[in-house]
Amino acid sequence: MDFNDIQNAWNNEKPENVILPKNLEKIQSANMPLDKIRRNLKNEFVYQIISMFFLGTIPLICHFNAQMFFLYYLIYSLFLAVCVYYLVKLYFFFKRLNATTLKTKDSLYETYFDIRLNMELYKTFGFSLTPFLVIYLLGFYFYGLSKTSGLSNFEFSNGQLIGFFAIVVFTVLSMGISLEWWVQKFYGKYAKEIKKVIDELKEE
Repeated sequence: MDFNDIQNAWNNEKPENVILPKNLEKIQSANMPLDKIRRNLKNEFVYQIISMFFLGTIPLICHFNAQMFFLYYLIYSLFLAVCVYYLVKLYFFFKRLNATTLKTKDSLYETYFDIRLNMELYKTFGFSLTPFLVIYLLGFYFYGLSKTSGLSNFEFSNGQLIGFFAIVVFTVLSMGISLEWWVQKFYGKYAKEIKKVIDELKEE
């Protein structure tokens, strides 16, 4: 059979004879939770950037003195560096999701594990910001003490020390619980929907 015969056979092939995989529709059903993850991640970028700019304006709003102004922006610069590092990683994840088309089992598996990996990355991002949150809260705590009872030679009463440690413990625990709740609400439940599709495909 020469090339012309092959071409004629190809042209005479009827579209009705082309059989689509029976699980294609099921695979593409995962696009709905994937779209919700994309939307939530896009909103997340907006919220994070607004929050970063707002925190950068606090010394101006509160009229910090020169010493506090310098100290605040020293800490803020470290905070900003951490945020940019993780947001860049999450941005590339968002770009991958936008380019994803769920047409095969392999693409579904890869997308699911990419989502799970970046859920953990998001938690790491949140925990890396916890020390900065503690520092900010303690800063306001000490600022309040200086206005009420004053701070002399860094000598604190037992009640003030208890307040200090309570802030640290409460902040860390609250951050951990909040992160778990946030990730599950906005990403985890949609990842479970995709995992459900994967499990259904395994049963076939």
